[in-house]
Amino acid sequence: MFGKMLDVGTHRSVNEAFWFYVTSMILLIGISTFLVHILSLAGIVSGVGTFFEGHSVHTLIGTGFILIVSSLILTSRKLTSDLLSIVLVVLGVYLGYTTSVILGMIPVALLTTMRA
Repeated sequence: MFGKMLDVGTHRSVNEAFWFYVTSMILLIGISTFLVHILSLAGIVSGVGTFFEGHSVHTLIGTGFILIVSSLILTSRKLTSDLLSIVLVVLGVYLGYTTSVILGMIPVALLTTMRA
């Protein structure tokens, strides 16, 4: 079920891009919570905020997630030479780091609607 929603190589409509966004955010919340819990058990991280506050470690994990998903979309569709696609990736990473990861995933979801 999630495999079809998370396939980065398929072209999506706006409705499907919305569900890609929701599914990616659910996956990101799970990954981020798990990684921060493991890092706090190991004593590497202490006193982090919640995911929705967007502080410290969660922001770094979310920004890395945005960068990885965006680069997977670009390489699977062969859009690495398209300037608009690269600008959307940079915008998503910038918004994810400076404002919120929730806002930074919007350009990534829009990137899935572009044709190769």
